[in-house]
Amino acid sequence: MSKVCKLTSKRRNVGYNVSHAHNKTKKVQHPNLQSKRVWSDSQQRLVRIRMSTRALRSVTKKGLDRYLKENGLTLRDVQ
Repeated sequence: MSKVCKLTSKRRNVGYNVSHAHNKTKKVQHPNLQSKRVWSDSQQRLVRIRMSTRALRSVTKKGLDRYLKENGLTLRDVQ
C-alpha cells in the first residue's frame, strides 16, 4: 500500500539529516496517514478512507461531501 493521502495527494518528502560536522545523509519523511471511517451525507453511510491528519482536520470541519466538492473530487476517486 503506497503512502499517499487519497484526498490531498501528499507523498513522501526527501531531505537530509545534517550532523554537527555537516555530514549529510538522506532521510525520508512520510505523511502522517490514518485510516478513518467518515460519514458521507450523499451516500448515507460510513466510508473508509486513508487520509493525512491535515485532510482529517479539514474533513472534520467541513464534512466529507463539501470537502470533495471544493477540491473537485468524487467519492470514487478517494476509495
